[in-house]
Amino acid sequence: MSQLAPSKFEYLCREVRARTGLVLGPEKAYLVESRLGPLARRSGFSAIEPLVDAMMRGDKAILTDVCEALVTHETFFFRDKTPFELFENVVAPALKTARAGRTLKIWCAAASSGQEPYSLAMLLDEAGGPKAEILATDMSGAVLEKAKAALYSQFEVQRGLAIQRLVKHFDPAGDAWRVKAHLRQMVRFEQSNLLDDFSRLGRMDVIFCRNVLIYFDIETKTQILNRLAAQLADDGYLILGASETVIGLCDALRPVEGHRGLYARAPGKARAAA
Repeated sequence: MSQLAPSKFEYLCREVRARTGLVLGPEKAYLVESRLGPLARRSGFSAIEPLVDAMMRGDKAILTDVCEALVTHETFFFRDKTPFELFENVVAPALKTARAGRTLKIWCAAASSGQEPYSLAMLLDEAGGPKAEILATDMSGAVLEKAKAALYSQFEVQRGLAIQRLVKHFDPAGDAWRVKAHLRQMVRFEQSNLLDDFSRLGRMDVIFCRNVLIYFDIETKTQILNRLAAQLADDGYLILGASETVIGLCDALRPVEGHRGLYARAPGKARAAA
C-alpha cells in the first residue's frame, strides 16, 4: 500500500502517465516507494509526500526527476542476444544488398544508457559494413549524458560482452572502459519521448524498440506502433522485445515468418501520421 494519500497517488500516476505513457496503479505502489524514496532524500525532502506536493505546486524540475526515476532504464550489451542475431544474420545482409552501398538509417528508441546502439555499432564494425548512422533516443537526459560519454564500469562491460569484444572495441579509462572513437562517431543521441511527434526523424531502415511497450496500455501501444510503422522504410524492419508483438494492435506491420520479434511493413497499408 502506498504511503501517499489516495488523491496524491492518483495525481502522481496521472501526471507520470501523461508524460511518459507509463501505467501505474495501486499494485505498483512498491515501485513508487522504492524509486521515489531515494529521489526525495537527494532532493532534500523528508519523505515522498513532500516531493509530490512540490510537483502539485508546479515544480517542473521535480516532475521531470520523478518521471525519470519511475521509468525503467535496465539495459546491457547484447541484451537478449536474439535481436542482435536477427540484425547480424537477417536484417543487415538483406539491407546491405537492397541499399547498394547507401548508408543505413537505424533508430534505437528508448536507448537508455547506450549499450544497445553501441552493440549494433560493434556488429557493423565486425562485419565490415554496411555503413550506418545510428540514432539513439531516450526521454531521460541523464541516461543520454551517460550514453554520450560512452564510459562504462567493469560491471557494465561484463554484462553481455565477451572479453574479445571488450578488448577490440573499448579503450581502458582508469577503472572503467570507453567505447572506441570510431564507434562513438556512428551513434547520435537525442532526447525524445515516444509519446511525442517523431515524424521529424525521417524514414528509418531499421527500428529497435525493445522492452518499452510492455509498460504502456493497449491504446498507447497501438498509437506508438502505428507511428513507428509510418517511419519505417517500405522494406525496413522493426525489432521488438521478446514479450512484445504487433498482432492485434497494428495491421500496418506484419511478423517476418520464422523470426520471432522481427516485423516488416504490411503490403498495401497506408502510412499513419507519425
